[in-house]
Parts: sequence; structure tokens; C-alpha cells
Amino acid sequence: MRKLIAQELVSLDGFFSGANGEIDWHIVDDEYSEYALDLLNTVSMILFGRVTYQLMASYWPNESNDIAHKMNSSQKIVFSKTLESVHWQNTQLVSHNYIDQIQNLKQQPGKDLLILGSAELVSLLLNKGLIDELHLTVVPIVLGCGKPLFKDIDKRMKMDLYNSKTLRCGSVQLFYQTN
Repeated sequence: MRKLIAQELVSLDGFFSGANGEIDWHIVDDEYSEYALDLLNTVSMILFGRVTYQLMASYWPNESNDIAHKMNSSQKIVFSKTLESVHWQNTQLVSHNYIDQIQNLKQQPGKDLLILGSAELVSLLLNKGLIDELHLTVVPIVLGCGKPLFKDIDKRMKMDLYNSKTLRCGSVQLFYQTN
């Protein structure tokens, strides 16, 4: 069975983005980019919610580095009830039965699955017990307000830390397995 990994950047005060969705505080340097490329090489598909999909689809097709190549060539699914179509290459739109679709994907053979960003999708899937690992990069900033990473979680969830790394920029990466 394939694992479903959620990879997130989060502020010290637990926000996924600023109040207006801004992510200009993310620190994406060479060291983080190396981690991101290594992670992308371990998965066969990337999953997104609508907001993160639209952000990524507006950025990566215009870039030409190794991460861009991987992002553009990877199979992608966007989960949205409001989008009518998707235009980023290798992207499929799923507008209903999210849980069934993800359970089916996890049962298929192949490399692991990855969610980038997409905090609402992550919270939904955490509540359903479908996320196997969380990779959190805690950025050394206090935003004071914003959109929380975990919203509408309906029960306590214990995680097991299996690795951590301090990046030169001051961010700390925490790698958790869910129970």
C-alpha cells in the first residue's frame, strides 16, 4: 500500500498562509530545494486542493529548473468542487468522492502520494485517517494572524516524530508518522 505524505510550510504560530493567502514568508533556498527535489523523486503523484493547485499551476509551467521539470511532468490530481477544468499538464480534476478516490489511489501499486500545501484537504484527510506522514517545515516567523494549517480537526491525533533537521536558514523540518 502506498503512503500519503503531506508536506507543509508553517509559521511558528501555526499558520499555513497569511490572512490573504500570502506565502511571501516561505524560505525556499538551495537547501530546502534539495529536500523538495528528493521528496518529489520518491512519489508518483501530487495531490492538491483548488487554491494550492491554482498557485502552483500559475508558477511552475513558467520555470525551467529541476524542480519545475519534476512538478510539470508528474501526475497530478486537483480536488475541487468549484473548478470546471484544469490546464496544467498531467493534471486530472476530481470533483466528488474525494475519500473513495484517495483510498483507491493508496491501494494501487507504485511510489507514494504527496500533498503539497492544500491545508483544507490535509485537514479533511487527517480526520479520515488517510495521511500517513506529515513533513512540516517550521519557518522562523510569527505572523500574528493568517490561515491555520489545521482547521476543523475533530479529534486528538498523536504523531510519532521519526526525523528532524535544522536548516541553515533557521527553519526546522519535522517528520511525523501518524498513528
